[in-house]
Amino acid sequence: MGRKTPGIQPEQNGTWSVDKVWRGRRLRQRGFISHEEAQIWLIAQLARLRQHALHGEPLAISFEAAAARYVQDHQDKVSLETEVYMLQSIMPHIGHLDLRQVHDATLAPYIKARLSARRKHKTINLALGVVRRVLNLAATRWRDDRGQLWLASAPRITLLPLAGHQRPPRPISWAEQRRLLPLLPDHLAKMALLTLNTGARDDVVCSLQWAWEIPLPELGVSVFDVPAEHVKGRRAGRLLVCNSVAQSVIEAQRGKHATHVFTWRGKPIGRMSNTGWQRARATAGLGDLHVHDLRHTVGMRLREAGAPESTAAELLWHSRGTMTAHYSMAQIIELHRAIERITAPSEAWNKSLDTLRREAAEARARAATHPKVTQPATLVA
Repeated sequence: MGRKTPGIQPEQNGTWSVDKVWRGRRLRQRGFISHEEAQIWLIAQLARLRQHALHGEPLAISFEAAAARYVQDHQDKVSLETEVYMLQSIMPHIGHLDLRQVHDATLAPYIKARLSARRKHKTINLALGVVRRVLNLAATRWRDDRGQLWLASAPRITLLPLAGHQRPPRPISWAEQRRLLPLLPDHLAKMALLTLNTGARDDVVCSLQWAWEIPLPELGVSVFDVPAEHVKGRRAGRLLVCNSVAQSVIEAQRGKHATHVFTWRGKPIGRMSNTGWQRARATAGLGDLHVHDLRHTVGMRLREAGAPESTAAELLWHSRGTMTAHYSMAQIIELHRAIERITAPSEAWNKSLDTLRREAAEARARAATHPKVTQPATLVA
């Protein structure tokens, strides 16, 4: 065997990789089918670096390197874990490409592969959105040692159309709630009931901890001071306000675990949308009901209860307004009064337009399956 080039190593799967530092710059790439292929790539990269050092020619920076810079610069971003997962899915398709080579045409194989895997347009668009952010930063902020931007201009990345591909919110009625909850495993039923009375996200309910609890004897309930890392899209914590039904769930869980409110077999629960949830919704005849639809249900019920839009937004953590900076007792009382109004069925319809459409379609299907039998007329003498 001939002399091997420093920085090129064999991998366990039979491929070759490059990991070499030249004048403080790290060159890394994997997946070469031979030592010769890896060597050719390394020589080309070193030639570009030398041209840059001697003549100031722009560096060829791979999308993989730009993505690594993005992750490094956004360590405190709440959605970073999700974005890293998306970048990992797209890296086999464009990771090795120069930033100048990333555009609609080179992204097309990735989109085709994800559509073949039955990924939704919205999910694919979220990944494409991360690609756009990386390219925009490369074209506006990130510079090399000569002050040149990594990318002269960011290309326009076309997103997939959402019309006809996006699932509408699916809030449930009180009757559907009564069908669903008894079919859920006990721990999931309690988590769902808490969600239906607070509007909390799946992650918050699964992560809810006793250390976050703040009892309010004046109201007879607790609030939970949820840390920022569990608040989607924000860098500040938010307050989860319990009504009387949510508080009854909390009391039923008290003393079962030292740190977490909800557990399964002594361990915190990763997510509510598991096989128990899927079996229960199927048995209840609720189709593809998502856990997130329980939040939509809370929003609909707050509106029907006459809660001000700003108060409902605050309870659901949608607002960017003034309450979140420093909660006062008066503000907490306002939130509690609103959330307390959805503890029991009211005279309101409690149905969305989508629910009305679905019920009308079900009624037509039943009528077609079981047509009414017309009795023959009785002759009267």
